[in-house]
Amino acid sequence: QVRLVESGGGLVQPGGSLRLSCAASGRIFDIDTMGWYRQVPGKQRELVATITSGGSTNYADSVKGRFTISRDNAKNTVYLQMNSLKPEDTTVYYCYALIRSTSIRAFWGQGTQVTVSS
Repeated sequence: QVRLVESGGGLVQPGGSLRLSCAASGRIFDIDTMGWYRQVPGKQRELVATITSGGSTNYADSVKGRFTISRDNAKNTVYLQMNSLKPEDTTVYYCYALIRSTSIRAFWGQGTQVTVSS
């Protein structure tokens, strides 16, 4: 069974920083794209950033220049460094990974809350 476990969320003041981590474990043959999405209650889940196994990245316009996604392939882990946080970044962040296990499919983490408030 493949699992994605997130950590690093919390409460931070506007302008502050947080680093999210997400580790994949279980029967994994390889991992293609990993990434982060976020979802405000009542709205669709939206892409924050993704990174391929080769290191190509993609960001939502709203986070470009503030957030940086990276991954450690040896540890099956993806990170999201969030700087210059704004109140509108407040929501639940979900880790995503496209994993080849017994088949190729998308997996999601349980979500981690990020709150930006003074």
